[in-house]
Amino acid sequence: MNEVFSRGPSLFSRLLIVLGLSIASMLIDTKVQSFETARTYLNSLVSPLQYIANLPGAMLNWSSQNLTSRQQLLEDNQRLTSEITLLQEQLQRFDILKLENDNLRRLLDAPIREGMHRMITELMAVDTNPYSHQIVVNKGAIDGVFLGQSVLDESGIVGQVSEVSTTNSRVLLISDVTHAIPVRVKRNNARFIANGDGNINRIQLQHVAHSADIQEGDILVSSGLGKVFPEGYPVAKITSIIRDESRPFAQVVAEPIAKLDRLKYLLLLWPADLAPEGAIAPNASELSE
Repeated sequence: MNEVFSRGPSLFSRLLIVLGLSIASMLIDTKVQSFETARTYLNSLVSPLQYIANLPGAMLNWSSQNLTSRQQLLEDNQRLTSEITLLQEQLQRFDILKLENDNLRRLLDAPIREGMHRMITELMAVDTNPYSHQIVVNKGAIDGVFLGQSVLDESGIVGQVSEVSTTNSRVLLISDVTHAIPVRVKRNNARFIANGDGNINRIQLQHVAHSADIQEGDILVSSGLGKVFPEGYPVAKITSIIRDESRPFAQVVAEPIAKLDRLKYLLLLWPADLAPEGAIAPNASELSE
């Protein structure tokens, strides 16, 4: 059967032809200066093929770099998110510490009568009985606390110590129905007795004559009578006066100056002759340990 296509030169013959052409091209390129232009054109024609041949490798390199960069971004994002969360938590604690530090500074800056020593104490618990306004603080007999001792915040009188344990004490607030404190009007020194009425934001003056010289807005301070509370500390501000002639006495309501519903740090007061070793003297500014 005849072959449809005639066979061409043998492989060896083809190799010789290619070698001959290659040698001729190199000789021409070496000897003929004008062949440089042709070589430039030939290189230009071959360049697209080179780019196409390099394209798969370039795409693999780009993909590898892109995936690595994305993974790095995800890791960096996770790390930064964790760091931000930790920093926010620290910032919250710093805000609380700053607030507590400000409160302590206000306590130490509170005016103390001559000869009175003080010690900072912290609120431990609040009495859950709605009819009893009492709190527990973290100073007790080992710190020199005694029955009837005056307790203040940075604004005014809070109450007095009613029970003393070894390491803590119970304080009866001035708003408790069983508490009474001698007071005087700062404006004119008129003297009265202020009783708690079971409302944390209110106390009442007892047996106030209709003709008494008192006004809304008058400041009540401790009178020093009874020798329980030192004289001259803020107690309350008169907010309401009702003079009903059908009643034997005027009804006078005052608002405690101390923040009884927001207590945190408090001051315990001692006379100089009873002050324990850890108490701060009136002219000292450092915190006691």
